[in-house]
Amino acid sequence: MRTSSPLVRDLPVLLVAVVWGSSFLAVKQVAEPDTVIAMLVVRFGLVLPVLGLAARRALRGLGPREWLGGGLLGLILGGIFLLETYGAVHTSATNAGLVISLTMIFTPLAESAVARTRLPRAFLSAAALSLLGVALLTGDGGFRAPSGGDLLVVGAAVVRTVHVLTMARMKAVRGTDSLALTWVQLAAATLVFALAAPFAGPSPWSVAASWGPAQWAWLLHLTVFCTLFAFFVQMWAVRATSPSRVSLLLGTEPLWAAVFGITVAGDRFGPLALGGVVLILAGTEWGRRAITPAPVPESAAEPVPESVPESAAESAAEPGQLPQPA
Repeated sequence: MRTSSPLVRDLPVLLVAVVWGSSFLAVKQVAEPDTVIAMLVVRFGLVLPVLGLAARRALRGLGPREWLGGGLLGLILGGIFLLETYGAVHTSATNAGLVISLTMIFTPLAESAVARTRLPRAFLSAAALSLLGVALLTGDGGFRAPSGGDLLVVGAAVVRTVHVLTMARMKAVRGTDSLALTWVQLAAATLVFALAAPFAGPSPWSVAASWGPAQWAWLLHLTVFCTLFAFFVQMWAVRATSPSRVSLLLGTEPLWAAVFGITVAGDRFGPLALGGVVLILAGTEWGRRAITPAPVPESAAEPVPESVPESAAESAAEPGQLPQPA
């Protein structure tokens, strides 16, 4: 695939960004405030057997420390799913898709603080621009307090940052097969959802039985495209092209979230809130480019900028080992 045209290599990755952008709209079509956990149980109950079949050989090779480390990461991942999904059902699809993109800002900032290193001024300027955009968007173009749903999605972005840093620094999972590690994390998160389900509204079975064809179509979209398709494309893409190029394409997700939210969900904004949308898109893109190594010929190495901590640059340049939580 390295000898194929750039379009052939880039199109599947761009499609991942598109389906991820649509995931917030899909969540709103399937889940209600009292059925979030039931929906998550059904969604990942469908995902786990497929991933488990693909990862069966790698799973046999995991040791106790890797299972324990993956399980711990899965607990954090479960928190991300809960915050992000509850947030999505309590705010607009556009708000959820744009606010969660703050992860691209929070992660390098947190890594820089932990490693006590300096980030480029361009990145800090981009971070300030993004935060101003979020303030305008969630304040509905004024200075009102963000909604509860917006705050939950901000919390999800913070926990995503914790997940990235924990996975990068946890020695027990270093070198672990990415497919096997993903399965362990998703299994741990799903176990948490299943244990919580009896205390959090209708049972998963009754919720699934109540869905009509449209809701099942959205649920399968989340399962097949936003999770399975996205994960396998990422695994292929990091081998077929450069991590930097993958990052730049996947980084268009907030743009697609805004497109779906405005055109399909019918989200409407005043002039200041719309300006916030533009600032978030511009700030996250500028920030990503400020710390992502520029694409170079495949025969050349990709240097890490001196002022950026290595793991922060890697987290910005490489797609994660997990499918997008939304």
